[in-house]
Amino acid sequence: MGTEKARALAKEHLSDLVEVSPTVHPPVCRIMDFGKYLYRQRKLEQKHKAAQKSREIKGIRLSLRTGEHDIEVKLNQCRRFLKDGNSLKFTLIFRGREATHYELGLAKMTFIKEALKEETKIDQEPKKQGYNLIMILSPLK
Repeated sequence: MGTEKARALAKEHLSDLVEVSPTVHPPVCRIMDFGKYLYRQRKLEQKHKAAQKSREIKGIRLSLRTGEHDIEVKLNQCRRFLKDGNSLKFTLIFRGREATHYELGLAKMTFIKEALKEETKIDQEPKKQGYNLIMILSPLK
């Protein structure tokens, strides 16, 4: 139908004439309440946004002097983070002369890697950056 006839019909229904598909020939229009349509779209976007889960990288800090029990407590916390779908960034900090004992830090990181191998994959192997040893793990799908 013609544009003028469609506008008159939309005015008669107290609605708006909305162009749905402008690229086709002839363009497709629809009679609807545009304000109500925008409201529904906003509500739908809010619903989708609420349903999304944000993934984070959780940081876990260790030292060469961190005891076995403390590491077990941290591993339990890590398992909770992994269930939520978060990645883990382990940072082992060398203080003072501890930096000369790189192999001890590597052994501690290997212990952690072995403890979490069923639940994680390794994104970044233990890597020395200054006085820190960093390893990144992410959950298995």
